[in-house]
Parts: sequence; structure tokens; C-alpha cells
Amino acid sequence: MVERNGTPTVSRREPSHRSQLMLGLLFGAVFGYLLQKGGVAKYHILVGVLLLRDFTVIKVMVSAIIVGMCGIFAMRRLGLVELHVKPTRYGANVVGGLIFGVGFGLAGYCPGTAAAAFGQGNFDALAAMLGLIAGSYLFAELSGWLARTLTPWGERGELTLPQVVHVPRQVFIPAFVVLLTVLLAALEMLVP
Repeated sequence: MVERNGTPTVSRREPSHRSQLMLGLLFGAVFGYLLQKGGVAKYHILVGVLLLRDFTVIKVMVSAIIVGMCGIFAMRRLGLVELHVKPTRYGANVVGGLIFGVGFGLAGYCPGTAAAAFGQGNFDALAAMLGLIAGSYLFAELSGWLARTLTPWGERGELTLPQVVHVPRQVFIPAFVVLLTVLLAALEMLVP
């Protein structure tokens, strides 16, 4: 315990850059493996979610949100990782979401599922990955112009869901986990 302004605080060890990279690599590999095992790297399953016929992708992603949220905040509390919240910018989020949605609809893959599909031998996913690289290059070339025009629209700063609903993080996380678990159960009952 270290006292700061008369208030006891828990001393945390600063995570090293290398340990953060290793944790990122480990969790990325596990996530990719689970994507593939969950079946969400299969084109017909991805198209099924777009047509609202197959909710496998939603079930996997909601499960990933639960595990990721609990894991990140637990590791943060232990001082193993730092939380870097990106600023909320409504204009950029809306335009980026539309571009992502159009790309997903046309290709049938999102970036993570395209990599998992390509890794399992679906060479059609290569087109989506090449599109992702081209889009990333275009974004990098336009980043100065975007920073002056689109990015400032709807600037709200570093917001998290607990801040938006005005609930302390210690209350929000368990409640949100319960809510998402109920959603998963409902999806399982409605659409097995």
C-alpha cells in the first residue's frame, strides 16, 4: 500500500511492453482458434447471420465479449495490462460502420473471420484480406484530411458504457455479463 494525499492506494506494477505484446499474441491466437472452431470462418454461416437465418456468429461474438470484458478488466486490476479507450467520434463511427458493413456484405467476411477462413484453406477470403489491405492503405493516405473533416464530428472523448449509463464499473460489468448471458440463452432457445 502506498499513501497518496492521505488515501491508501494499491501499488501496481507497470506492465512491460514485451509482456503486453506476448499477452496480445497469446489471446489473438486463442481467439483465432476459437473463431475457427466455432464455425464462424465458414462462408455460409457468415452469410446466414447477414440474412438473419443463422445466429452462430452472434453467439460466438457475445461469448467473446463476455470473456474479453471479464478478462481485460481482471488483468487491468492485477496490473498486467493498461486500458486505452479510443475517443468516441460519432461521425467517424457512423461512416466507418457503413464502410465495414458494405465490405462485410459484399465479401461475406469481416477482418477476423477472413483471416481465420484463409488459415483453414478458404482462398476466397484472400480477396477480402486484399480489400482490407487496400482500405487500410487508403485510410492511411486520407488520414490527414479525415482528421480535419470527419473525425471532429460528434467528438465525445473517451467514453465507456458504464460512463454512458452512469453506473460504476464494479456494478456494470457483472450486470452486463448477466444481461449478455440471458441474451445467449434466449438465442439458444429461439434459434438452436
